[in-house]
Amino acid sequence: MMKRILIAPLNWGLGHATRCIPLINALIANNFEPVIASDGQALELLKKEFPKLQAFELPSYNITYAKKANSFKLKLLKDSPHLLKTIKREKKVVESLIASEDISGIISDNRFGVRSKKIPSVFVTHQLQVLSGSTTWLSSKLHQKIISKFDECWVPDHIGTKNLSGDLGHPDGYQSALKYIGPLSRFNKQDLPVKYNILVVLSGPEPQRTLLEEKLLQELKAYQGSVCFVKGTIEPKQTKVTKGNLEIYNFMTSVELENALNESELVIGRSGYTSIMDYAKLEKKAFFIPTPGQFEQEYLAQKFNEEGIAPCCKQKDFKLQLLSDIENYSGLQFLNYEVNYKKLFGLF
Repeated sequence: MMKRILIAPLNWGLGHATRCIPLINALIANNFEPVIASDGQALELLKKEFPKLQAFELPSYNITYAKKANSFKLKLLKDSPHLLKTIKREKKVVESLIASEDISGIISDNRFGVRSKKIPSVFVTHQLQVLSGSTTWLSSKLHQKIISKFDECWVPDHIGTKNLSGDLGHPDGYQSALKYIGPLSRFNKQDLPVKYNILVVLSGPEPQRTLLEEKLLQELKAYQGSVCFVKGTIEPKQTKVTKGNLEIYNFMTSVELENALNESELVIGRSGYTSIMDYAKLEKKAFFIPTPGQFEQEYLAQKFNEEGIAPCCKQKDFKLQLLSDIENYSGLQFLNYEVNYKKLFGLF
């Protein structure tokens, strides 16, 4: 009998789910049987990617962003009672799944309640330090307290100074059962002819995803080159609409998006960490537009801008003319890193 490992990404955008894809594939390759658990679009995406695996729905955190950036923290504070109730419900569902599905281990990507004292439990995060402005010290301490309840914490980044997460994944003096496992990406670099001058890749909670979609579609009307526009909305059927030089998709599968990325000169999208890992793996040039009020994305966008790797701007400030500066940036680079999954999965 293969050991069954519950793997559960947070449903906050698609990044947590997509970066679990290489972990799921590695579990299968090392003779484990992954069992998927999540909710919303994250669950739907993984069910499409792995139709033969068992999948279960977890209670939803129902995370959404405020329409105004300066209301982000206040909205999270208001939502916290619901979040705490959901975590309690999540724990009960997980304990039930452990018993009914004979689960031997847990990999939780930022789901606080997906853990158990009965079996080895891993927390996956690049945010050992959680940026929240003047309350960074508090949000970081709270997050670190949650991490300490797990047997191990896997950080998808390099351990050295040449890394992708910066201060987020490398805080001074932090002690825990950390393992730096290298960047996680479901994609591979291919040498394909250029098909698109620009690839737009959107994801993330509403209403900000839609607001950026509307902004970019308006700006790209005047663009003369070829554009592939992926909205990042997971729906039962894929749709494609052609408007002049724009190909607009509601979503793409991993294979389709991998091809589109390899066939594109420039990517425009959020500075979410999973996207950054993907673009680094494919050594892409990127233009980042962080989600308004999302301190982590704002920090990462500014980090790569200051390092001369990728330009960025605020959502409200995006203009087509800003893309002309892309030539002055190096683009993201990939450092080879081979994960010893047999050793890593030895915990289970």
